Amino acid sequence: MKLIDRRAFLNSVIVPLAARIATNPFPCLPEAMGQESRPTVHFPAAPRERLAVASYPFREFILGKSDSAAAPRSKMALKDFPAHVVSKFAISKIEPWSEHFLSLESFYLEDLRSAAGKAGVSFANIAADGDRSLYSDEAEQRERASHFYKQWIDVAAALGSPSVRTNISPVHNAKPDARNLAERLKPIAEYAASRRVVVHLENDNPVSEDPFVLVEVLDRVNSPWLRALPDFGNSLGALPAEEAYRGLDQMFARSYGISHVKNLITSQTGTTVPVDMERAFALAAKHNYKGYFSMEWDTEGDVYEGTSKLIATTLKDISQKG
Repeated sequence: MKLIDRRAFLNSVIVPLAARIATNPFPCLPEAMGQESRPTVHFPAAPRERLAVASYPFREFILGKSDSAAAPRSKMALKDFPAHVVSKFAISKIEPWSEHFLSLESFYLEDLRSAAGKAGVSFANIAADGDRSLYSDEAEQRERASHFYKQWIDVAAALGSPSVRTNISPVHNAKPDARNLAERLKPIAEYAASRRVVVHLENDNPVSEDPFVLVEVLDRVNSPWLRALPDFGNSLGALPAEEAYRGLDQMFARSYGISHVKNLITSQTGTTVPVDMERAFALAAKHNYKGYFSMEWDTEGDVYEGTSKLIATTLKDISQKG
């Protein structure tokens, strides 16, 4: 048997180890643990502290990227929204929408975080919508979608938000492939773990974000950093009621930090469908959901009055059910 030269042996072991340590000098830290680590957000227990207000319903009043230079001066900048929410609703959490971010530069994010801090407001979640899809057969499109995910994970980290909701755009209304999507989301979950930010998938688009498809995707990825965002009403606009609530049940079973509260939804045929709020909150309680409830009034009428009603109903229900 040929003996191994001691110097050669040391070089074969020590040199690669030194290189590994140089790349990652703290292998015991969560950033190196990837999916072995878990999010540890300490959610508040007081009912009002569990509530957030989404900026999406207030898009008529907040400057957005699509607004022209002639946009009404009365429209508020996103950095003014935190104090506005405190003034109007006495709520200290917000969920800003990506359309309302006029920049992703560090100075802009720092100003937004500072304004929120001065108002005594923190970020429950970031809602980010993009038009590139991980479902695409084109590698360039998938790469752009992946970049979009990572970019908004970084935004959430910069703002101190525990999570981000990123959408999954459809591709020519094609039937989604849960297996392929799960494989493409695994690197996103690993990146989210490195930034200590949870990524949520919402039952929104009736094709690409069908609740049962998302459940299969989440189970395939099986990462604590990729979770469900149960929206009370979205699935009711596309599915029979019993199927919609079954989907909501399964979404809450895989939820973590954010849920969208609605009491009405407009169906694909244009009819208004009421949400069984008591049933929805009971599903949250069934699965011991401890995250935030974000108010997302999404029908015609006064958004301020509608949001106030959602807040009152939510406070009543979670006070009773926990």
